[in-house]
Amino acid sequence: MGKVLYSATMSLDGFIAGPAGDMSWLTEHIGPNPMVEEVIAEIGSLLVGNRTFRGDDPHKGTDKEGKPFGGGWSGPQFVLTHDAPATPVPGVTFVGDLGEGVAAAKAAAGDKYVNLLGADVARQCIDAGLLDEILVFIAPVLLGDGVRLFGHPGGTNVKLERIRLAEAPNATCLWLRVVR
Repeated sequence: MGKVLYSATMSLDGFIAGPAGDMSWLTEHIGPNPMVEEVIAEIGSLLVGNRTFRGDDPHKGTDKEGKPFGGGWSGPQFVLTHDAPATPVPGVTFVGDLGEGVAAAKAAAGDKYVNLLGADVARQCIDAGLLDEILVFIAPVLLGDGVRLFGHPGGTNVKLERIRLAEAPNATCLWLRVVR
């Protein structure tokens, strides 16, 4: 089975979304990035948090809106929620339990990555010992407020080991392994 990867683009001050989940800040930082292309090719499924699934889209108003990675990836998606919509969404399975969601996403991904989208689902996976790697694209911007890459009330100490560090025109890329 593949590994569970949390990937996100983050402002230098640690935010993956602006206030109220605003993703418009990200639009100007999306561009050619060899590491993004590399990781997209290795993703077998997505496990998405409910707020991320229902939230803002940096591609809003374009033909890329609503498509994972702006249409650069397609495949099985699993959304972790206790409030699934009444109308089915093509290609999306709604799951109410983290363990079941990770297991289903791993089965669908095969030997490829399960890519987590959403800070809360990533925190839950860290707490449950289910996260293997973190890939952060650090954009050259300060947001000052919003949704943090990782938040843990009361603090924690998750040990990480660097796998790779790379530069791209629009981001610094940091790939880490969760040390167990």
